[in-house]
Amino acid sequence: MTRAWIALRSVVYASIFLAAWGWVALMCRALDKYFPRMIPGWSGAPGIVLMALGAALSLTTIGFFIFEGRGTPAVFDPPRRFVPHGPYRLVRNPMYAGGIALLLGWALYLKSLAMVLFSGIAFLVIHIFVVFVEEPGLRKRFGREYEDFLRVVPRWIPRLTPPPLSK
Repeated sequence: MTRAWIALRSVVYASIFLAAWGWVALMCRALDKYFPRMIPGWSGAPGIVLMALGAALSLTTIGFFIFEGRGTPAVFDPPRRFVPHGPYRLVRNPMYAGGIALLLGWALYLKSLAMVLFSGIAFLVIHIFVVFVEEPGLRKRFGREYEDFLRVVPRWIPRLTPPPLSK
């Protein structure tokens, strides 16, 4: 399977995924009329920074999936090889973290409390998916290598220094 074909599939899947979450977030924005204006006017600039960092992190992790893992970020077309390098040395779920940062940054940029709350709900949904579906599946697919990874890399709060991992 060529990397170009994997990259094309990754771009398509990631675009659909982001569009779906973004659409739901925008639909939540209609609920802002029920909340008092609680997000400060200066939150736009930090929102842009958070969006850029989240997008960069997500794109970087997708690149690692394509070139090292030989797969895509989609659960139905996952990497064929385990990827414990790059951002994955610091945190187990950098792609999800990047996506949540992107959503939260967008909420701050638009000054939408409903979207901020949606970002929190999205995180909870992703957390439940990771704990009850993704991690058990990765344990089955990658065995001991993934078990070692779980012991040294935190799920959500990044380490400040990468642990020594074998390739």
